[in-house]
Amino acid sequence: MATEGPPVHQVQVAEHPRLLKLKEIFNSKFGSIPKFYVRAPGRVNIIGEHIDYCGYSVLPMAVEQDMLIAVEPVKTHTLQLANTNPLYPDFNTSADNIQIDKTKPLWHNYFLCGFKGIQEHFGLSNLIGMNCLVDGNIPPSSGLSSSSALVCCAGLVTLTVLGMNLSKVELAEICAKSERYIGTEGGGMDQSISFLAEEGTAKLIEFSPLRATDVKLPSGAVFVIANSCVEMNKAATSHFNIRVMECRLAAKLLAKHRSLQWDKVLRLEEVCQCLGISLQELKTQILSPNTQDVLTFKLYQRAKHVYSEAARVLQFKKICEEAPDDMVQLLGELMNQSHVSCRDMYECSCPELDQLVDICRKFGAQGSRLTGAGWGGCTVSIVLADKLPSFLANVHEAYYQKSGRSLAPEKQSLFATKPGGGALVFLEA
Repeated sequence: MATEGPPVHQVQVAEHPRLLKLKEIFNSKFGSIPKFYVRAPGRVNIIGEHIDYCGYSVLPMAVEQDMLIAVEPVKTHTLQLANTNPLYPDFNTSADNIQIDKTKPLWHNYFLCGFKGIQEHFGLSNLIGMNCLVDGNIPPSSGLSSSSALVCCAGLVTLTVLGMNLSKVELAEICAKSERYIGTEGGGMDQSISFLAEEGTAKLIEFSPLRATDVKLPSGAVFVIANSCVEMNKAATSHFNIRVMECRLAAKLLAKHRSLQWDKVLRLEEVCQCLGISLQELKTQILSPNTQDVLTFKLYQRAKHVYSEAARVLQFKKICEEAPDDMVQLLGELMNQSHVSCRDMYECSCPELDQLVDICRKFGAQGSRLTGAGWGGCTVSIVLADKLPSFLANVHEAYYQKSGRSLAPEKQSLFATKPGGGALVFLEA
């Protein structure tokens, strides 16, 4: 239930190879053993791209890949953060003076977002410190929400250390808000599915108020994730925030001038004139810091995507509920339409994603689209279950081998996935 907090499971760590390995690395790093472990999953958004921050419903599911953190509360007021991946250096700071540098989306800043969100929610100071070891197997900058999973994991870690209670919905809302400390003006989809996911079902996530409804996916099909191998960190560029600002401006202009001729690219001066505000007011009240130098906004194209994509989400859910004979084909068509809109109206695709989508469709996907913020990252395809082995083999050869993009196995370049469960706490039995 969304009104309850994340579940707490008693486990025999020795029976879970990943937990056991994390415990051993933790011991060699900190000279002690973890008090508890927290897990938060990544997600794949099946349909509903770039519309959560406009308030519209989305349809994601959690994936099995996740962030896992081993935790030991300590008497000092110091946060000591380490990562099993040597690419991410150790970090420590005072728990009483959390500074998050928006100019550098470093890995530890995502942890600090979750920590600070819980700290501020309860209005706490003089927090105790903790030693934390992070282990993630979500491919980074791939559109599968590795960043938000770390924010959610850190929020649940902090809540657990404090011995406080919050519902899954409250946690999701706090973490969605606190991730903006990193500089991205995102919506709440990623954090919501990380906490509200349940094994075996996708979720329709609705906002204001936040709620999640089960969506039963077709039993004769599987969803396949393919990584384009083009990394896109949305906090490191302004692409993502520009789209958020364009949607905000479009909404304000529509509200103010329902008869406005707004199907053109609007310059800043025109936006100000239509809204009856000064350029300074626009910059301080609407634009984010990294979008203040944008001179033109494609409001019509962005709004057209948002409204059509919001309708596709509801249509997708309706088809899943009614389960017609051609259900997989119909869902696939909606996913294809979504990709075209993301590519042409929202301009958040890239040549590699478009090529990968084409390859997936060529080798039997009923539908395929980019997933996540775009400009790189992954595609998601719906494939008939009996076609899966040949689909995986053909796509692997056509995209990864022939193009010279063959990557180490840990990149999880191409894999079938099914709906996984949400965030939880492990205690050693």
